[in-house]
Amino acid sequence: MAVDEVLLAAAAGGRCLLRFYRWQPPTLSLGYFQALDDRRRHAASLGCPVVRRASGGGAIVHDREITYSVALPSDHPLAIGRMRLYQTVHQTLIEVLADAGVRAELYRQEPQQAKCACPFLCFQRRAAGDVVVGTVKVAGSAQRRLQGAVLQHGSVLLGRSAAAPELDGLRELSGTSLPEDPLIEAWVDRLSHRLEMTWQRQPLTDRQRAEAAELARRKYAAEAWTMWRGRERIADNFPRAVMGSAGPGCVE
Repeated sequence: MAVDEVLLAAAAGGRCLLRFYRWQPPTLSLGYFQALDDRRRHAASLGCPVVRRASGGGAIVHDREITYSVALPSDHPLAIGRMRLYQTVHQTLIEVLADAGVRAELYRQEPQQAKCACPFLCFQRRAAGDVVVGTVKVAGSAQRRLQGAVLQHGSVLLGRSAAAPELDGLRELSGTSLPEDPLIEAWVDRLSHRLEMTWQRQPLTDRQRAEAAELARRKYAAEAWTMWRGRERIADNFPRAVMGSAGPGCVE
C-alpha cells in the first residue's frame, strides 16, 4: 500500500507506472471506509494480518490472487473520467482470459441498482465495471485521486483461499489453473497495445524505497490508520492520505 502511494506521487510528476504484486503471508485489506471491528464478521480470515487500503470498497483476502496498480498523470486521456480507466484495464484482462479459454465479461448492472447493504468481502459485491465469470466476480478495482494523478489498483481472484473459502476463483470456475507469470505477461502486452505505451522494467529508486518504508511505518502499519474509520481526523494524522472515489466495485 505504501509503494502504491509512492507511485501515485511519481505519476503526479508526469510518469505512467504499472505494478503487479503478491502478498506474503495471506493478508486482509480493509476498504478505506470499513470499520476494523467488521472483520469479526468473517471468521475464516481472523488469523490473517490486516491493513487498511487508501481506496474504498469491501475487504479483500490477498492470497490466491494477483494485485495490480496503475498510476497515471491526471491529464492522461484514460485518467479523465473515472470509468474509462476501469473499463480499459478490465477489458484487456477479459481478452487475456479469453485467450486462455475462460469466458469473462464486464458486469453491466447500473451503479444505482447496486446500492444496498454491502457484504464484508469485496468479491461478494458486484457493480458496473467489475469482471465476472457467469455471475461470479473475479476481478475488481478502485481508484484514488491526488492533485495531478490517479491511482487505480485491484485484485484478480485466481483460486479459492482457505481464508475465504466461500469465494470461487478462476480455477474453480474454469476448471483450469492459470499460471500467474504468463497471465501477467500477456496482460502487460495487451495493456501496452491498448494504452499505446511501451513499458520498461525498473526497480524502485533508493529514494522511493525510503519513502515507502517511512509511509509504511508512519501510516499503513500504524494502529491509528488501521483502527480509523471516517474522514474528520485523517488530514491531521496522515497528511498524505488521498481522497477520491471508491470505484465501481466499491459502492459506499
